[in-house]
Amino acid sequence: MSDPSSGHLRPQWIRGTTSRQAHADLPPGTVEEEHGREGFSGPASHLYRLHPPTGWTSIDGPLRPHALDANRLPEVLTTGEGTGLATTLLENADLAIGYWSPPPGTADWFFRNADGDLLYLVHHGEGRLETEYGPLAYGASDYLLVPRGTTHRFAATAATHLLVIEATGGRLELPDRGLMGRHALFDPAILEVPEPEPRDESGEFPIKVKREGQITTVTYETHPFDVVGWKGDLAPLRLSVHDFRPVSSARYHLPPSAHTTFVGSEFVVATFAPRPLESDPDVLRLPFYHRNIDYDEVIFYHRGEFFSRAGITEGMLTFHPTGIHHGPQPKAVERSEQRGPGGFADEIAVNIDARRPLHLTPAGEAISVDGYDRSWQPAVPD
Repeated sequence: MSDPSSGHLRPQWIRGTTSRQAHADLPPGTVEEEHGREGFSGPASHLYRLHPPTGWTSIDGPLRPHALDANRLPEVLTTGEGTGLATTLLENADLAIGYWSPPPGTADWFFRNADGDLLYLVHHGEGRLETEYGPLAYGASDYLLVPRGTTHRFAATAATHLLVIEATGGRLELPDRGLMGRHALFDPAILEVPEPEPRDESGEFPIKVKREGQITTVTYETHPFDVVGWKGDLAPLRLSVHDFRPVSSARYHLPPSAHTTFVGSEFVVATFAPRPLESDPDVLRLPFYHRNIDYDEVIFYHRGEFFSRAGITEGMLTFHPTGIHHGPQPKAVERSEQRGPGGFADEIAVNIDARRPLHLTPAGEAISVDGYDRSWQPAVPD
């Protein structure tokens, strides 16, 4: 037998009435909760309860779950009067999560983030992300990854709204696909990088450089996009969610970590893309109740019907701090039971798990939806 301390095989204890297989064949009259570590990859136990662990009557304190409605952000915030940059909603030392609506047309200034890599998800809109490496055309459901220190700007041809994820002080990389192999989820060859489009122009060209949250403006008399060629393994890139090929199982509900798309320092980004649902009648089809004690969880709801949530619409975010249970809401459970096994999850959502605690900014507090923490009570309507 392998040494349990090696991490390849850990001791398993079974006490009381349980299922032999996680997320399947639950004892009648029970719900399953996973109490796990390390983002679903570390030690874990499954508790079989008579009642959902989300059945609280109230939560009072800083760990209260939140739903944020980015659609309610005032125009003055989303267009970024002042610095012209994203409105931060949640943040910690490693990560900032924000929302931004660049002004229509081509900005008369450029941006360079010296604090970390930037990942944009295009929620709505189309246009070009212009960079010193060259331009990338974008549309809805595109990820745009801009490495730290890259000069860029948006040239929007249609009203553009962006989820913005900043790897503060760090970088974003592709995940290790493990047993699935390096071509799983998406082939790295599908990533699009820019072709140079040099601009030999004179005039006044201001670049806003952000460092430690402060803006320094550097102005040139020649266009910053004067690059005639580039080579290397660092560049802006585009990945369409429609090119993401999620793994699924007919007989096992896979955890969010199976959909990991980018990895940062102390946080991960996963993509919930359209996928078949489990068809085995004895298998859970909704996310299991869990208290993943090592990560705060944020989900941005981009498009579709969000099968594990009720009352959540496109352009909203949910924020579940570590230490408080979460899982499907009663109306989502009811809907799943009515539909039965199989079917299809027609949704696109972005899951962000942060190891260090995230904190709501005043802007995040301002768009928090009243009553979300009570939405696990059956009497609350959609």
